[in-house]
Amino acid sequence: MPGLKPLLLSLALALSAPLFASIDMQSGKGGIDMPPGIAWQAAAQDSDIDAVFKQARAEKKPVLLYWGAKWCPPCNQLKATLFNRADFIGQAQGVLPVLIDGDLPGAQKLGTRFKVRGYPTLILFNPDGQEITRLPGEADAPRVVRLLQLGLSGGRPIQAVLADARAGKALKASEWQLLAYYSWETDQDQLVKAGERGALLQRLSQGKGMAPELRTRLQLKALALGAAPGAGDAKLLSAVLKDAKATRAQFDVLANSPAEIVKALHKDASTERAALLAQFDPALRQQQGDAKLSRADRVQGLIARVNLARIDLPASDTAPKIAPPLLQEVRQLTNRFDGEIRDGYERQAVVTSAAHLLGIAGLWAESDALLKNNLTKSHSPYYLMNQLAGNARKTGRNAEALSWYEQAFTTSIGPATRLQWGSTYLENLIKLAPQESSRIEKLAAALIAEAEKDSGAFYERSARSMKKVSDLLMPWATGANAEVLARLQSQLNGVCGKLDGKEPRSQCDAMLKPAAPKAAG
Repeated sequence: MPGLKPLLLSLALALSAPLFASIDMQSGKGGIDMPPGIAWQAAAQDSDIDAVFKQARAEKKPVLLYWGAKWCPPCNQLKATLFNRADFIGQAQGVLPVLIDGDLPGAQKLGTRFKVRGYPTLILFNPDGQEITRLPGEADAPRVVRLLQLGLSGGRPIQAVLADARAGKALKASEWQLLAYYSWETDQDQLVKAGERGALLQRLSQGKGMAPELRTRLQLKALALGAAPGAGDAKLLSAVLKDAKATRAQFDVLANSPAEIVKALHKDASTERAALLAQFDPALRQQQGDAKLSRADRVQGLIARVNLARIDLPASDTAPKIAPPLLQEVRQLTNRFDGEIRDGYERQAVVTSAAHLLGIAGLWAESDALLKNNLTKSHSPYYLMNQLAGNARKTGRNAEALSWYEQAFTTSIGPATRLQWGSTYLENLIKLAPQESSRIEKLAAALIAEAEKDSGAFYERSARSMKKVSDLLMPWATGANAEVLARLQSQLNGVCGKLDGKEPRSQCDAMLKPAAPKAAG
């Protein structure tokens, strides 16, 4: 491994073009690359967004906001299957399309403004800046196109639609669709707090005038989000799994949350659970074999099957006993797709998922080989390096893990990503090699210096990365390491002193300091 390090560093640096080179949205050249066809406007500052909405009001056009990152596998899946579709491009002619790359300098501040955190998030606004809906990135591309069309056809703000649904008022069929397919995973407490989503969706599923398919979706989503099962939920799921068309209609929910749904219905192993699992696997397998589904969705279907096969095993179990025929399917599908893919966006989405699949199946050497073989093919090899680090850590190869974490951080691009990757490297360095104080101090100082260069460093994802750095260092920096903490505190104080605005300054000032004692009573 040490011999590979210089080669891989130089290789990844050569592959990674400067993020803020000249941006050509149409051709995909430059750091922020997008498929051709849509005239995305890049935004990173409040003034950029203000100008867009001023134009929207003047032209009476909705705004479609896309929040993503170059390395993000689901973002690349959207680029491979949605943003390049002729029908989506046609719909986009009626909106002002805005791209906020989370790695543009200062962009994380816009994440706070729009309450967007997870990559990717797609939001449709009316010309006055009210949210019509958040589109589900996990749904298949044709469905997202139809939802966008519904939103553009006089869609009301989603908050008003939800308020009427809660009040028991009649909704249009299109409004039930937008509620059922709203991106609850990227809601960020806009409509409902995360812990209350399951109960809300369960309640919405009882709404009047809703199509059966939408009612089923809401019931399944409610189970996936932790709602207590209803009396008929087990029979409902069984009926869906028996019907290939119904399974396809609910495939994203079934493939993304299979274990959660099964455990909601049958918490412990039982005859009933075994019967349900016996239905679930062939239903997913049938969809997995359908070439009309994207490769990423087909891999996700196989991930779901492996997760169900290890449903009672702890996540830390790295050597699960998976049936040989299922392991053979895992090997065959990953090898096949690795050989077939020619599109760079699709490769980033599918190969990273396939490597995860191999890992959870216990095929760690094959997962490593797949990732290493794709380092030269990926436009963001540092993401694959992070996966290699995770593989090594999970299987007890600590020195190798730290080497990969270091390479991933060193070669990563973009202020938010560098803080995120760097905080992950620091976390593992403190866990796996806490005695290496000079290495830890050097990395922490580098992260503080990174934060100093970006005006968005104390907002959203970057703020969480910096808080993570602080939370990791405080318990470590005792005894002989106290002097390290003092030097880092001094460096951070200089950064905090330069910040404008109450919110980022208060977040910065609270870091690398003991938590304030809780008030009595």
